[in-house]
Amino acid sequence: MKTEEMIKAIQTKLGIQVDGRAGTETWGAIYTHLVGLPVDNTIDLVDSESEKHIATLLPEVQPLARALVHKAALNGIHIKIISGLRTYAEQDELYAQGRTKAGNKVTNARSGHSNHNFGIAFDIGVFEGNKYLADSAKYKALGVLGMDIGLEWGGNWKTIVDQPHFQLRPAWANTLSEKSMLAELRTRSAGRMPIYV
Repeated sequence: MKTEEMIKAIQTKLGIQVDGRAGTETWGAIYTHLVGLPVDNTIDLVDSESEKHIATLLPEVQPLARALVHKAALNGIHIKIISGLRTYAEQDELYAQGRTKAGNKVTNARSGHSNHNFGIAFDIGVFEGNKYLADSAKYKALGVLGMDIGLEWGGNWKTIVDQPHFQLRPAWANTLSEKSMLAELRTRSAGRMPIYV
């Protein structure tokens, strides 16, 4: 199915103008459908710093990142999006931390081996006021909320648990291992091919 046909099907399902383009009306309707609140009533829940990170994500992921912020707020949990797309250089810098650079290890993924490199993954932080909570039982509740809206949660990973991590797996990768999916993402990215089609 072509992207335009998929968008038309979504627009039809949501009862909005059917034109095959994912514009403001379409994304707003998707957001409202996922969160259950109109966009205008809750827009202030996503702070400007979170929006900067969300803007780096692929358009398919952006409304889900916002939806997670809103669902968390509806459940009394204040979160911010603290990381989105990373360049290969940024990923290598993080990978060096705790290895060839000072600090604790923060990732086991080299450049090209992180979903962050392809704009399909983001990290969240739990906050109480302005205080960031690196370790909190609230991350488990957020994992459930994220999976409920269609995201994969790093807290379910078997080898390296990453509770702040969420990602949107492309439909074509549903039967692939993480390693195989990342190989295909590298190929698609290098060939300037769409990630989600």
